[in-house]
Amino acid sequence: MLTVALDATPLVGDRTGIGVAVSGMVRSLASLGELDLVGYGLTAAGWRRVRAALPAGVRPSRGPMPAGVLLSAWSRFSFPAIEIWTGPVDVVHGTNFVVPPARRASRIVSVWDLTSVRYPEMCTATARRYPELVRKALEQGAWVHTGSHFVAEEIASEFSLERDRILVIPPGVTATVRAADAGPGRGSRPYILTIGTVEPRKDVPGVVKAFDAIAAEHPDLELWIAGPEGWGEQQLSEAVSVATHRDRIRRLGWVPDAGAVLAGAALLAYPSLYEGFGFPPLEAMAAGVPVVATAAGSLPEVTGEAALLVPPGDTDALGAAMSKVLGDSGLRDSLVERGRARVATFSWKTSARRLSEGYQRVAAAWGIA
Repeated sequence: MLTVALDATPLVGDRTGIGVAVSGMVRSLASLGELDLVGYGLTAAGWRRVRAALPAGVRPSRGPMPAGVLLSAWSRFSFPAIEIWTGPVDVVHGTNFVVPPARRASRIVSVWDLTSVRYPEMCTATARRYPELVRKALEQGAWVHTGSHFVAEEIASEFSLERDRILVIPPGVTATVRAADAGPGRGSRPYILTIGTVEPRKDVPGVVKAFDAIAAEHPDLELWIAGPEGWGEQQLSEAVSVATHRDRIRRLGWVPDAGAVLAGAALLAYPSLYEGFGFPPLEAMAAGVPVVATAAGSLPEVTGEAALLVPPGDTDALGAAMSKVLGDSGLRDSLVERGRARVATFSWKTSARRLSEGYQRVAAAWGIA
């Protein structure tokens, strides 16, 4: 039985895409029962919350790890090693762009997207440090895990990494609500829903503009914006303030149970400018809700033929597509049917099994197993 240390830091805080992915990953791996799992947290203040969030079958590491100090050290040196906190391990999986150095263990790092490379101006200062940390880990022999072939090809090109060291293992999707019989806007006026952190990459102002352009044709329609605040608040506030139909735009903030909000939506609008995977479209499909999204990054790969796609940044095309879905019941029913079939292909059980096999491959390549 391999001993695997995993970064469990994304289990705490408001769950965005990476938090959802890592939570599902850790829980599904624990349920396999074929790995000795150790969860560590790159946080000092939040260490107790990380410990509390670990599922059964995952034991905690020995103590907190101050992220700021360690990220600075790891960008320049190959110490301190993870074994200080975990004890002896066979594989270290950095689940969120950063994998600590190790004395003996093999290493794998999850790179969910290359936003910090493609659009550094859209990133936080911490995220802009990820490329140097990834590059250093790869130079030391680390492997990469990612959720889409699109990102895998980007990684291979950007870091000149042989494709054999990249594991493409999509996460699963948990259907918290299935709403086949839920009408648009159940219990309220009909609404378009968009989900995402308010950051430039998600282009929430774009969906505001698209909604405003079609709102007059749909006088009962509202736009609901779900997701935590981010560094795109000013642009979003400006877009809402100049919208003619701003009285029909609702800010929900972060929603712990996105499924309940999805179930009542007439459609999900997902206007991302770049995406490494994209959970909300699949969660909408699981809830029986049609999806209009941009053909950005991995979204064509992830959604397949189950979403209506438009060019990223084209608010006219986005508005036209939303209006078309709202007005064409045949198209809407077709998208819902295709969506259910598509989301069924994303299984946490399959993802966990493939990750476990990946750990075996990585360990064997390092001469550990």
